[in-house]
Amino acid sequence: MAVDVFAEHGYAGGSIRTIAEKAGVSHATLIQHFGSKEGLLTAVLEDWDRRTVQDGLADVSGLDYFRRLPEVMAAHQANRGLLELFTTIAAEASSPTHPAHAFIARRYTGNLATLAGHLREAIQAGDIAPMADTEIQVEVRLVTATLDGIGLQWLLDPSTDVVASVRTYVDRAITAWRA
Repeated sequence: MAVDVFAEHGYAGGSIRTIAEKAGVSHATLIQHFGSKEGLLTAVLEDWDRRTVQDGLADVSGLDYFRRLPEVMAAHQANRGLLELFTTIAAEASSPTHPAHAFIARRYTGNLATLAGHLREAIQAGDIAPMADTEIQVEVRLVTATLDGIGLQWLLDPSTDVVASVRTYVDRAITAWRA
């Protein structure tokens, strides 16, 4: 319920009363459980992150982590509302005054660190050529930008082949990293 309301109206336009009505509970019950509208938003985003990223990538490392990214993106197609929510909130939360700013900043920082760690594992395993830390940071930002961009393109045009696009990018990146 909260996902649908936040996805459709964004954080600012998404009323906690509307969410409560859709969920069949009182406004007070939601506030009691989540503490605030910000708490509810954070819970929704954390659940989305856990279901789409952590669950899909928990058992892989190194280059296999990158190779699994198309599957993670495919999971978004089954949860369009969640991807819409994340995309909307990520854009809104670029403002330091937005209630989800800290969550989004932590998520991106953590995501970049995770990707960098897997890239370093691939380097240590000899699967790809050595890179300086500055190069690693650029590469993981490019991976993140590609995933976000393909997700947004799919939201705008559902005929976008998310899996093929991400797979093509990952294959090209791995080829370049090996050079």
